[in-house]
Amino acid sequence: MTLDQPPPEDPRPAPENLHVAVIMDGNGRWAANRGWPRLVGHRKGVERVRQLVEACPDLGIRYLTLYAFSTENWKRSTEEVLGLMSLLSRFIKAEAKRLKKEGVRLRFIGDRTRLEPKLQRLMGWIEAQTASNARLFLTVAVNYGGRDEITRAMRQVAQRVSRGEIAPEAVTDAVVTEHLDTAFLPDPDLVVRSSGETRVSNFLLWQAAYSEYIFTPVLWPDFTPETMRGIIGAFLQRERRFGGVKP
Repeated sequence: MTLDQPPPEDPRPAPENLHVAVIMDGNGRWAANRGWPRLVGHRKGVERVRQLVEACPDLGIRYLTLYAFSTENWKRSTEEVLGLMSLLSRFIKAEAKRLKKEGVRLRFIGDRTRLEPKLQRLMGWIEAQTASNARLFLTVAVNYGGRDEITRAMRQVAQRVSRGEIAPEAVTDAVVTEHLDTAFLPDPDLVVRSSGETRVSNFLLWQAAYSEYIFTPVLWPDFTPETMRGIIGAFLQRERRFGGVKP
């Protein structure tokens, strides 16, 4: 479904523990449309992240997962990659006190081994600083890819089997889930992609098996809390059956 406009006013109230995952797309195009460097769009996108995080409790969102940098994004120019990593570092430093004060727990998923050690330490630091928070669970995917995540999980499961810790026939969906980066999260109820693209782009391939998807033409730097409010309203009109049928 492509969401071209918000649903009627006064949508049903969102459930308190809603998990929304977002593919934040369109920063580069937003900047290019204005004749500006792509990093200007990314900086504007960070502002939208800050606004959305602040608005989540009022929107009924308890878990927010953001796709910030994929395993495929290394193909971009060195300037853009370095700029994105710098933006992440600055976001962590600038928002640490606010996140702690507002009860936001920040965690990261993805393979950190390719990241600069300084950035890895900073990520670990903010995770520790916000570990006791529980008002909003914010997860940011950095050097993350769904296939890479599943591959890493399978290696861990295979190692446990080879050591005799678990029998092959005992490997269930639950066992696999325990070894994913998102083991601490419920599966997303809703996956949102901005910018009009209608691809999942290797994001939460296992976890989103029964998630609802909404694709909006809004470029991420133009994505406001009101945009999300409209999307949540549209989501709440859907009937989720998880493979079953309506009674």
